[in-house]
Amino acid sequence: MKKQIFLPLAAAVLAPWLLAAPAAAAPSEIAERPIAGSVTIARPDFGKTLPGEVNKKAIENVAWRLTPAYDELLLPEETAPETVTIFGSAEATPEQMAAYITRRNPAPKLNCTVPQIVRYYYEEAGREGIRPDIALCQALKETGFFAYGGDVVPAQNNFCGLGTTGGGVRGASFATPQLGVRAHIQHLLAYASTNPPHVTVVDPRYDLIVHERPDIHGSVTTWTGLNGIWAVPGKTYGQDILRLWSAAKAPDASDAALAAAEKNVRQAPDEAYAYLYRGIVYAKRGDTAKARADFETGATYDTSGTALYDLAILLTQAGDTKAAARAYDNLLDAHPAFSAAAWYNRGLLHLANKKPKDAEAAFYHALNCNPQGAAAQNAIAVAKLQQKDYKGAWTALETAAQINNTDLDVLANQIVFAACVKEK
Repeated sequence: MKKQIFLPLAAAVLAPWLLAAPAAAAPSEIAERPIAGSVTIARPDFGKTLPGEVNKKAIENVAWRLTPAYDELLLPEETAPETVTIFGSAEATPEQMAAYITRRNPAPKLNCTVPQIVRYYYEEAGREGIRPDIALCQALKETGFFAYGGDVVPAQNNFCGLGTTGGGVRGASFATPQLGVRAHIQHLLAYASTNPPHVTVVDPRYDLIVHERPDIHGSVTTWTGLNGIWAVPGKTYGQDILRLWSAAKAPDASDAALAAAEKNVRQAPDEAYAYLYRGIVYAKRGDTAKARADFETGATYDTSGTALYDLAILLTQAGDTKAAARAYDNLLDAHPAFSAAAWYNRGLLHLANKKPKDAEAAFYHALNCNPQGAAAQNAIAVAKLQQKDYKGAWTALETAAQINNTDLDVLANQIVFAACVKEK
């Protein structure tokens, strides 16, 4: 076994960075990893071309830096925010919503329990045909997950800012939490439908919308349609609510998520989304066999390639790199523009299997998907180094530095490489 070495100069300069491999980052962080804050790097001028002869004995024993593989399991893309309607069925279960609220605020300022407030939303919204999970997310946005802190106080049981106009105006109050929820749902109904509520109106501003705002009464049918109307200026008001909704129903390792996943499969046994959702839950719970089975089943229904991508990540993590490589190949044959992440991960598997030419080709595909991917450009340099193309590797690292001159993997490789060049 070859002993990995770093030349004295490189070791002295890079010790803080090279003692440990970096932790895996989220997909949004992997391609570009600038230093936090306003710190900058005083980079040496390495030059665009290889400045001398390479010490081949030294360079063969270098452990080159690579950004870790993308490892976030994905769901197929959801419906565009602009198309999510106010009316409809819940996607998040009551248990998921209760767990989400408690995670974000373990001590909510409510005049009832968390399960009770969730139940009120599902009952009141369900009666009117409004999506209860998203309506509850609107309440979470308005109250800061029932922490309050604005003009409204918890005793009012006012969960959506009814009647508040700023400047300390408290707005409406309701005798019980359930009546406060009912008023919230009825106010949404005034925007979204011309049909009256099924029960007595308790929203003090319902008639105001019906009689004085005929321009919006019954015409706001999507959550993003509330932008600039429910909240002013509120340019992203609806999108903010939907982001909370996505977080609430996201698959995790909880029993609530597993129960929701089982429900999804029962209700939609021929949809890829249901199997991918449950597969991610199983993966997060450490049940690789069940996750694999769901991803493989999902792949039979999936036309986006997401199921194969998740399967490949799972198999890589499980150590079955041959099967992972097949999954990536099947994915990228069918969807060559799927993502830079898929090509990058495929390239890493080629590198691990000592196939640097194939790795280099995969990394170039990743760059085609994302030309600003410093990680892929750095990996091209490593693939060239494995092929002993030292001039090409030097140039590739210089290009990577131009893409992101604060990427520590690139800088580390440049410094080590420079230390392996014999002085003239």
